[in-house]
Order: sequence, then structure tokens, then C-alpha cells
Amino acid sequence: MKYKNFLKEWIVPVLSAIIVAVVINKFIFFQVSVPTKSMYPTIIPGDRIIVTRVYNKEKLQKGDIVVFYSKELNETLIKRLIGTPGDTIKIDENRDVYVNGQKVDQPYVVYNGGKSGEYKVPEGYYFFLGDNRANSLDARYWENTFISQEDIKGKARFVLFPFNRFGAFKYGNDALATIK
Repeated sequence: MKYKNFLKEWIVPVLSAIIVAVVINKFIFFQVSVPTKSMYPTIIPGDRIIVTRVYNKEKLQKGDIVVFYSKELNETLIKRLIGTPGDTIKIDENRDVYVNGQKVDQPYVVYNGGKSGEYKVPEGYYFFLGDNRANSLDARYWENTFISQEDIKGKARFVLFPFNRFGAFKYGNDALATIK
């Protein structure tokens, strides 16, 4: 009798909670901790970010912050989506970015810099840059410049921790104001 009550009151709820947590993490959302300044000041080292899984890559939009796996670097990265399949990206000598001939407004870039160049995004692939262009190991420096759609894990949604930065991403000078 006590065994059945213990099983019913403790084991079943605990196992159910574990199963629900695993399903949510595997199929709906997960969190990442950011180790570098490549997205500074939008995301700072140590930020914990909530990421929703992306199943339809065509719904991703330029400017989204995306989490993906880099086979070349053998690690999960978080960067800003700049180019989608078929796009031509040009980064000029002033480090202004053009997508298909149109200059991109980049309010999230505070520290511009890095390499210039021109890139044609192949079908099924995406092009990413860090917000901290002066200090980001991003597509401009990778041997395999583009990330396959199969390696995209999710879209970053908001800062979970630290609590003083909790909420939607802030960009540019607004982001700098939140950093203490």
C-alpha cells in the first residue's frame, strides 16, 4: 500500500516532469550561454539566451539572431543572419553591408571593422556576421563561408539571464546603456 502511494505521489509526477522537460528542450526551445564578445553589445559574454527551434528555415529573416552548428569550428555559434539563399552580400572598404545592391541599416553594429569582400550565398545555405564586427570570427574568416540550413538550430528570442538584462534584445547604444 505504501509502495503504491509512493509510486503514485512521487515517482510518476517526477518522471512525467522529466519527460515533459526533455520534449520541450528537444522540440520547442532551449537555452545557450554566450562565451565571446562577437555579438557585443547586443549579447555579452555570460548571457543566457532562450532560443526557439526553427523547422522551416524559409521563415528566417535577415537580421534575425540565429544559433547554428559550425562543422568547421566544431561548435555551436550565435550570429546575425545577413544573407539567405541566392543573396549577394558586399561589404565595402567602409564596412558598410549591401544585400543584393541595397545598403543594410545596421543599428546593432557599434564596433564596425574586419574584412571586406563579396559573397554569393548558394541555395540551401546562409551567411552570418557578428554584431561586433571589429572582434567577430564570422563568415568573413571561415574557410567554409556559408552555413547549411541543416545546421541551423534555432532563433534567439530574448535574454534570460542576467536578470538586469532580462527581456528582448537591445541594440547599439541602447544595449550599451544596459551594461554595467
